[in-house]
Amino acid sequence: MMKSVLFLIIFAVVSCKSQQILPMNTALDDIPNNAHIKDLNNELNSFIGTYKANFEGNEITLLITKEENKLEKRINKQFYRDALVIKYIVKNISGSILQNTQNSSSNQLYSIGTSPSENSVILYYYGTNCGVGWGKVTLKKLNSTQISWDYNPNSTSIGDDCPANADKTVYLPETDNLIFTKQ
Repeated sequence: MMKSVLFLIIFAVVSCKSQQILPMNTALDDIPNNAHIKDLNNELNSFIGTYKANFEGNEITLLITKEENKLEKRINKQFYRDALVIKYIVKNISGSILQNTQNSSSNQLYSIGTSPSENSVILYYYGTNCGVGWGKVTLKKLNSTQISWDYNPNSTSIGDDCPANADKTVYLPETDNLIFTKQ
């Protein structure tokens, strides 16, 4: 009986240890292991939805959702964050699908910070196959139905371990100030 009571007390103490909640844009160095970066002011919510734009003959559809408690793993720690996640569909002028990440966990974009004064969100893009085109995308909320897109990839180089037959095309629009309209 005494062992059971002791076990329950230890379990209760361990279970009551709360996860540290920190606001958006907390510097990475200031985030303790297993903390939660929380969208306390609902800065991400206004970006959620389906948006479309045309660029160089292609129709781009962005499917923007909010994921709470998205696990982030770094070399020396892991933590959770509320983040926008963008999956996308790119079609050519004839309607053929060039790339569709709707049912995939690869090639997606996710938010890493916001700029409330500019009503914008900063996203990280893993790049397409072999990491080609990885970099930062900035979305700026223009009004209730439009966002502006800025994307300039950091690298289009291909590593030696990339299969020769992998599609290395970056289908996302590499441009600034492209206007997407909410559907």
